[in-house]
Amino acid sequence: MALDDTLDLADNISITEAREVLTRLPQRLAEGNQAIALTRRGKPVMALMSWDLYQSIIETLEIMGDPDLMSALRQSIKEADEGKVIPWETVKAELEA
Repeated sequence: MALDDTLDLADNISITEAREVLTRLPQRLAEGNQAIALTRRGKPVMALMSWDLYQSIIETLEIMGDPDLMSALRQSIKEADEGKVIPWETVKAELEA
């Protein structure tokens, strides 16, 4: 694997290689909202990702772990699929009131 600017973030990289490019990884990870696996002896041991991606994963897990939120989400998706939506103008007017 090349350790220059052509680093393919879809690949796994060893911890040794990561040390060599560590200062460039935050920008590279944020560009594509990606994660890479850091490997030791060829086996993934750690994931490296942008803080934004990490936070979005944690928030998703929290929502998925909350039965009430998941029920509300399923109901909202069902209503949207059935065309039971409220026009944006109506919502905006209610929020401004």
